[in-house]
Amino acid sequence: MKPPKNRRVFVVGYGAVTPLGKSFAETWSNAVKGKSGLRKVTKCQTPSSSNVVGEIPGWNPMALDFMDKKEAYNWNAEYVFLTMAVIKEALENSGLPINNETGPRTACLVGSALNGTDAFRIAMDNYINKGPFKVSPYLLPNLCANLPSGKAGMLLGFTGPIFSPQGACASGNHAIGIGARMIRDGDCDVVLAGGVDTCIMPEIIQGFANMLATISIGPNDRAYNDPSQASRPFSIDRKGIVLSEGGCVLALVAEEMISRYRLKPKAEVMGVGWTSDAFHFTLPNAATIIRAINEAIMDAGLTPNDIQYINTHGTSTQKGDRIEAECLRDIFKRGLDTIPVSSNKSQIGHTLGASAAIEAALSIEGMHQNTILPTINHIPDPELNYLDVVPNKTRTQAYDIFLSNAFGFGGTNCCIVFRGI
Repeated sequence: MKPPKNRRVFVVGYGAVTPLGKSFAETWSNAVKGKSGLRKVTKCQTPSSSNVVGEIPGWNPMALDFMDKKEAYNWNAEYVFLTMAVIKEALENSGLPINNETGPRTACLVGSALNGTDAFRIAMDNYINKGPFKVSPYLLPNLCANLPSGKAGMLLGFTGPIFSPQGACASGNHAIGIGARMIRDGDCDVVLAGGVDTCIMPEIIQGFANMLATISIGPNDRAYNDPSQASRPFSIDRKGIVLSEGGCVLALVAEEMISRYRLKPKAEVMGVGWTSDAFHFTLPNAATIIRAINEAIMDAGLTPNDIQYINTHGTSTQKGDRIEAECLRDIFKRGLDTIPVSSNKSQIGHTLGASAAIEAALSIEGMHQNTILPTINHIPDPELNYLDVVPNKTRTQAYDIFLSNAFGFGGTNCCIVFRGI
């Protein structure tokens, strides 16, 4: 194998579709205002009391400039067109042209926790109610995790490697980490990396509820009459995650591409740390989370004292938030008092495989705007009073280096350190 080139890797653009907006710009604008994208589910019916979700407002794939009715009929897994949309936005935001030089050197890595589950649901309904010959011949491609990236390549013209890192709720960070390594080593010059999940379906909602992962909202809960308060990471009354849909892709490039194509770097990918728990399929393991964070910091050539902000995994579960907080205290010790931490899931909910990519993009934009997004809906938990969670309101504060945490079912952890430009 050829030796690695040891190239530096930079973020030059991003695209996102979230419960706060149909583009990154719209998402950012609403996030800064402290808004919530959570509401009672409208896309389907469910008897579950876990009926508050994050839906993309006004999302209509037919409004995309590359869509037509035949495409929509054949590709009935919603993550296909959502992936294509955020990849297209990321490239446009970056200013990077895809041409005969860049196309073959551009890879696409988009992770997803659930892939085309909705397409399978449609196929099963057709099979049961209309017969076996009504199962779409497009079913299997709709289920292939790499297919959305492949469709984006057909649309935009890149021909580098395409695959889907499957790291559950850490998929977005895995994609960024693997993509950065591929650029560093010289396998490609550009990587479109991120995550997408479209998970608002009754079976998925009920499955999360039955495993007691999502918040169950009764008449005495403060979210009963105000769904925007359902996600409340690090709050004393946190009760579980809020399931959401969304997607985000970051455009990563090798350092020499910046001057060659007059790109504007937004951040550098400094360090990656990844571990697995070997512990439990949903409960976190503090020891391996600590190792992942420390490895990311060491890979960046930094020390914990260099970290100026932490974008937490912060899912709003009792155990998950507490263990993450304890891990941070173990690593940063007394210095944690001076490091703001926050959770974008308080505003967006948990977009599963997309969450880490969305959170990375929001934090990178925050560096450029001297802005730290808040942890909304916060009521202090005395056991976690050592955390500065940026409660309830956006904070104006400069920072140049931040840590982004992501942990997923199956005990998969991936943490990344970014530096501002």
